[in-house]
Amino acid sequence: MFEKILIANRGEIALRIQRACREMGIKTVVVHSEADAEAKYVKLADESVCIGPAPSAQSYLNIPAIISAAEVTDAEAIHPGYGFLSENADFAERVEKSGFVFIGPRPETIRLMGDKISAKNAMIRAGIPCVPGFNGALPESGEEIRKIVRTIGYPVIIKASGGGGGRGMRVVHTEAALLNAVIMTRNEAQAAFGNPMVYVEKFLENPRHIEFQVLADEHRNSVHLGERDCSMQRRHQKIIEEAPAFGITPRQRDKIGARCADACRGIGYRGVGTFEFLFENNEFYFIEMNTRLQVEHPVTEAVTGIDLVQAQIRVAAGEKLGFRQRDIVSKGYAIECRINAEDPYKLTPSAGRITQYHAPGGPGIRVDSHIYQHYMVPQYYDSMIGKVIAYGDTRDQAIARMRIALSEMVVGGIKTNIPLHLDLLSDAAFLRGGTPIHYLEQKLANYNKLS
Repeated sequence: MFEKILIANRGEIALRIQRACREMGIKTVVVHSEADAEAKYVKLADESVCIGPAPSAQSYLNIPAIISAAEVTDAEAIHPGYGFLSENADFAERVEKSGFVFIGPRPETIRLMGDKISAKNAMIRAGIPCVPGFNGALPESGEEIRKIVRTIGYPVIIKASGGGGGRGMRVVHTEAALLNAVIMTRNEAQAAFGNPMVYVEKFLENPRHIEFQVLADEHRNSVHLGERDCSMQRRHQKIIEEAPAFGITPRQRDKIGARCADACRGIGYRGVGTFEFLFENNEFYFIEMNTRLQVEHPVTEAVTGIDLVQAQIRVAAGEKLGFRQRDIVSKGYAIECRINAEDPYKLTPSAGRITQYHAPGGPGIRVDSHIYQHYMVPQYYDSMIGKVIAYGDTRDQAIARMRIALSEMVVGGIKTNIPLHLDLLSDAAFLRGGTPIHYLEQKLANYNKLS
């Protein structure tokens, strides 16, 4: 096992990894920007290194500075967290070539699954259902593109092969708009990802977003830990996540989960990962694989009892999985609310100093947050300042506990999206379960139209 790990991320992510390491008896090195010098995870680390000024490009994404910090502190491994660097194959490769262990998949696996076309083809070979579409990059010829799309049927979505995070995609409803959409998406893909290649899929109009958690070691052992529902989202950013997903039957879970685990063995996957699906008309359609630990992993931990961060570290150290598929039992229900420093309905960021802070508690409540009273929320980074996770024997109990917890939570001095969460936790459609991915955006649009 590792004696010292460098954590190459910030916020609640860094604190979550730090806590897992401390429980395992592993020392931690935290890298941070000048803006985060007073952050909780910096103060709690065994060692900390300032690697640059506030902007991410000069600090948290500064690969030479991160590797230098690992060298001077004698770290053995680097944990990229679950941000941009966690799915950066070049970073993983440089880490390994520098003599450190990258806590994540192999670089070649990240590249395979990072390219959406090659990922989709790998899933087809594994027998995983995919969104209907063209299994390759779109050609240059406009007439050929039209022919391809006619066979799929409108509406379609044009996607960047190297895309992610909701960028590099465009929905097309008519043939008249098709070629212009392809050109614009290609330009956007080149600018954002350095890869102009795009592909096309059928656009599902009212799906849910369901994802399966997987875990694999380098000895070809792999398991799935069930699914999460991440449909409550806006602009492709998730707000509320649940496990298990409402309405998914044990038979459906076992069937798709087993295929995901098989796919991991087929591609030689190592570490934690997530298979993302659209779910519509009782059918699953693969959209992409995230080769990292995700923000919403605590809901899976709550219902399975497995610490995914610790499992990830053990696998990276070369250990075999300590359990088999039949050992994994899902019990109860968990829900996670992402707490963002932003206007709850307009969604504009709200940086500034926290003048008052009270964390919620009670049975089944977990708070993952790096904030404290007098903490200054920087303007430079993602607006998420924490997560509240509620666990219960039933979905209704988990929601009730979450509602109580958020009603107790106080974050003064800045705006947060807690009022939006409380609104959603009393929303009739959400309480029924199974809301589609467009529900929140439509709700916010209606609210802002009336206000």
